[in-house]
Amino acid sequence: MTPDSFLAVALALPETSLGHHQSGADIRVVGKIFASPADRPGGTAVIKLTLDQRELLCAAEPTVFHPVEGMGASRGWTRMVVANTDEATALSALWMAWRNVAPPRLARAHPT
Repeated sequence: MTPDSFLAVALALPETSLGHHQSGADIRVVGKIFASPADRPGGTAVIKLTLDQRELLCAAEPTVFHPVEGMGASRGWTRMVVANTDEATALSALWMAWRNVAPPRLARAHPT
């Protein structure tokens, strides 16, 4: 998967938009950040998972998913090497991250 295709998949999720904060671009659902574009070195994106989700994905796909280091580590932020994944895996991970921050009414409208 390319950084551009990752961004296109992310922006296709409901009520999602590209935003910007102090450290760069981000991907939001109703104003809440759930991912970043894959514009970091090596085509790496960052997604917002729960700690359990992160543990599961890092164990299942160690060449794709890695915990972030520093402050975000305890909040579930996870690095994702998009070049090492396919669209189905990226879409699944993005849906997880999207649901983790989407308002309940919106998440209920788009069940798994």
